Order: sequence, then C-alpha cells, then structure tokens
Amino acid sequence: MIILCWLEKHFEEAICCIALSIIAVAVMSQVLARYVFEIALHWTEETAAICMVWAVYMGASLCVRERFHIRILVAVQALPMRVGRYAIYMADLAWAAFSVLMIRVSWEYLSVLWSFPSRSPSLGINEFYPQTILVIGYGLMLARLLQTYVRWYRDGAKGLPGMLLEDGDVPPDEEHLF
Repeated sequence: MIILCWLEKHFEEAICCIALSIIAVAVMSQVLARYVFEIALHWTEETAAICMVWAVYMGASLCVRERFHIRILVAVQALPMRVGRYAIYMADLAWAAFSVLMIRVSWEYLSVLWSFPSRSPSLGINEFYPQTILVIGYGLMLARLLQTYVRWYRDGAKGLPGMLLEDGDVPPDEEHLF
C-alpha cells in the first residue's frame, strides 16, 4: 500500500529522473569515448533520444498532475466565476478529447509496429517497446486530468479544478475568482 501511494505521488518524477540520468550517462560516455579514447560509441545517441522522449511524455503527465501546463489564468481569474469555470471545463474537455484521440492513433501505430517489427539501428531493439510511451504518456495525462477533477469535486469543488487555495485564502465568491 505504501509503495502504491508513493508511486501515485512520484511515478512521473521517478521515470523522468531515471531517463534524465540515462541521458547524462550516455552523453558523457560519448564525450569521454570520443575525446579521451578517440572512438565513437554508436548506442549513446539512440539511447539518449529514446530517454528524452520518455522524459518529455512523463514530464507532460507530471505537469497535468500539478497543473503546471500553459494556461492564461490571469484572464480566467478576471472572469466571473461561472464563466471562468466554463472556460477551464471547455479547455480540459478539449484536452481530454485530444488525449483520447492520440491514445487511439498511438494504439493503431503500435499495432502496426507489432505486426511488422523493426529493429532500431544502433541498439537492435524492437521499435515497438520504446514507442509504447505514446500510449502510456497520453494515458497518464488523461488519467491525471480525470484525477484532478475527482479530487477537486471530492474536496468541495471550490475555486478552479486543480488549483489549490493558498493558506489563509478564502474560497472565491460567485462573482470573481480573485
């Protein structure tokens, strides 16, 4: 149970840290091999590229969970509460729809990769496995978006979904958000 709670809170950070550490090791290995030993390592570029993609998708999911993604909250906060909530709802609904679309398209792409396997040039691994990040990433983004709304509703649906009130702040009134 403790492990599941930890994973729920830190899964994306753990994957990002692992991926970024692998990138750092791969790049430093290439630099060391090239300039000290005067040889080229062929696996480092591909490893770093795969890990970068994984880090980006996990970072996007983390941003959804923490609500750090791009928004123009100043404009939304200047609106009346109902209009601001409606704008957030519509933006999140469009985002959820896009995530569902990308999960479907990615799933079809992965089914093609599974049916017609190809190997990566340097590492020689099946391209299917690193490409699973597409379904995993968009699935996590969608799950974290839904989780935001479940928590917001469970906590009384005050303010905007996923936006924590600062200590000592009073919930916004019905006229304006702040």
